[in-house]
Amino acid sequence: MWHRTFWSLVALCGVLLVASFHEHGVQAAPAGPDAGTAASSIAASSSETSSVAECGAADLHASFRARDAGAGHRFGVSRLRNTSDRTCVVQGWGGLSYVGGGDGTQVGAAADRDGAPGRRVVLEPGDRAVSAVSETAAANYPRARCRPAPVDGFRVFAPDSTRSELVAHRTTGCRNPSVHLLSHRAYRG
Repeated sequence: MWHRTFWSLVALCGVLLVASFHEHGVQAAPAGPDAGTAASSIAASSSETSSVAECGAADLHASFRARDAGAGHRFGVSRLRNTSDRTCVVQGWGGLSYVGGGDGTQVGAAADRDGAPGRRVVLEPGDRAVSAVSETAAANYPRARCRPAPVDGFRVFAPDSTRSELVAHRTTGCRNPSVHLLSHRAYRG
């Protein structure tokens, strides 16, 4: 009986290995005289991807696109478009917060990070990376706790950047920094 369990586990490991190769874009090298060439081209492709420079704030343009709403929440995506003439990468979360007052002053708490850090996203010129954004409506909180304030938009930071971009998005936020209205996921391609 134990041998059936053993062979079932071996088969499962094989399926997971193949699925992992497929998800990460790894291809099996062909057998025969060209096997060495194929293996070296796969290795070169992998090292080229890891040597691509990180996108800087000057390489990217931020925008926001609303998607859906319901039950006191709004959903959308923060988008970073590579506006440079070179390939670059982003990975992980950027920074996101509400701003108001007509001068970019932060309103309330910055967005909470949701989910795993994500993989490297290679952006060719013109490509975009997106981060799912969830907004809780300020009206869900008592006025005395929230201290509502008009919001002009978002302050968006690219991952690992200290330079931000303001993106128009009128709504109402909470001045109380202990009320967390925003969350966002890591950027993905």
